[in-house]
Amino acid sequence: MNQVPSSESLTRYRRMAWITLAALYFLILVGATVRASGAGMGCPDWPTCFGRWIPPTSEAQLPANYQEIYAELGYADTQFNVVKTWTEYTNRLIGVTIGFLIFLTAWFSWSCRHHDRRIFFASVAAFFMVGFQGWLGAQVVGSNLQPGMITLHMLMALAIVATLLFAVAQARRGIMAAQSIAQIDPRFQRWLYIVLVMTLLQVAMGTQVREMTDFISKEQGEALRSTWIEAMPWFFYVHRSFSALVLFANLWLARLLVSSLGWQHALTRMTLSVIIVIGMAVISGATLGHLGMPALVQPTHLLAATLLFGLQFLIWMSYRHALAGGGAESWQAPGRGVSGHASRSV
Repeated sequence: MNQVPSSESLTRYRRMAWITLAALYFLILVGATVRASGAGMGCPDWPTCFGRWIPPTSEAQLPANYQEIYAELGYADTQFNVVKTWTEYTNRLIGVTIGFLIFLTAWFSWSCRHHDRRIFFASVAAFFMVGFQGWLGAQVVGSNLQPGMITLHMLMALAIVATLLFAVAQARRGIMAAQSIAQIDPRFQRWLYIVLVMTLLQVAMGTQVREMTDFISKEQGEALRSTWIEAMPWFFYVHRSFSALVLFANLWLARLLVSSLGWQHALTRMTLSVIIVIGMAVISGATLGHLGMPALVQPTHLLAATLLFGLQFLIWMSYRHALAGGGAESWQAPGRGVSGHASRSV
């Protein structure tokens, strides 16, 4: 007979998965910082850094002809910079930590497999995807930071986020099923799909802008960063203007939820979080566009975009589970009622 996991097992899994997701978003932020600061080739080899497992702290620790050595490997103008080297190395260490966390998440999902195999399969899939992401990171270094490879690396990170969020949403299915949406505005579902499509379009345009930024930076150099905007093609301005439409569409979505379900419903709270994230994206985007592309703002803008993607994906999954309803009973622990279990919202 299949054994249904206790609510404690599900709670442990959700907590572990949330920790892993937070660490993954932190890694995205650090990776964006590495890219914006020009530290991506701080370690010109992989998995070692300048041939060492622990990077050097001064150029004196490297061979006198290290630039010729790396030039023969295809890395022209390799110049040791202790800040960039240790920035990139720290990024790699965080990536390794993510690997351990994702392994623990998959381990915790084992106890949930009898209830919903998708929790286990998605968690294990995310673990293997992180391994592939590590290999892809090596290819990014090997390509000497080709923009297309960097974008693929970023898209893979979003795929890992979506896979983990799918598993978390499945583990929260009983919580959402216990929350009534009988009074939800009938226009909500249509507008939810509209904002999802708008977000995908905005992220796609943002990816193109990011690649164009890399191209312009190579052409003009960091010294002319303040003039990069002038070299941007037409889709940069479409991307910038489209952000206002995304904001207003999500504000309308939030209004539909507040007026029909109230401020305390889980869907309302998640949608309000989306508004905050979009606000962060708009402010950081305006700063990039009007203040000469400051390097430290680029990671914030990218983080906002990935958070927006994750939150809207979670809203979509949560809405589907709330719409299905009637599933809360299968999530009860012995001696605990539906209302008592539904109060666990981790």
